Amino acid sequence: SILMSTKNVERVAIIGASDNPGRYSHRALLMLRQHGHEAIPVHPKLDTIEGLPVVPDIPSIQGAVDTVTMYVGPQISAGLADKLVALKPRRVIFNPGSENLELAARLREAGIACEEACTLVLLSTGAF
Repeated sequence: SILMSTKNVERVAIIGASDNPGRYSHRALLMLRQHGHEAIPVHPKLDTIEGLPVVPDIPSIQGAVDTVTMYVGPQISAGLADKLVALKPRRVIFNPGSENLELAARLREAGIACEEACTLVLLSTGAF
């Protein structure tokens, strides 16, 4: 539906956000905003993306986060377990190429739901 229900608005941290319009993480940022969600881009070296302030790392995120969507490979995400557990999002979405079974197991132990899915598909099908 075109009308957005306010109760479903989420704060979504994008790990591996990009200012490159060709990247899926950039398309996810745009699509999340189109669907009325609050996107929090996370990248250590960028200042802004599409006018949004970029947060350098997970501990710098202020406030609660509903969903974390992962666009970094396991070699990067392996070091994020403690930070993600401390953030306590409701769920973490591992996009294609970002799957990390060990991290997912650790997050599930901490009570954080994990799914391997494409954020763009979830948004476009209304399954987000």
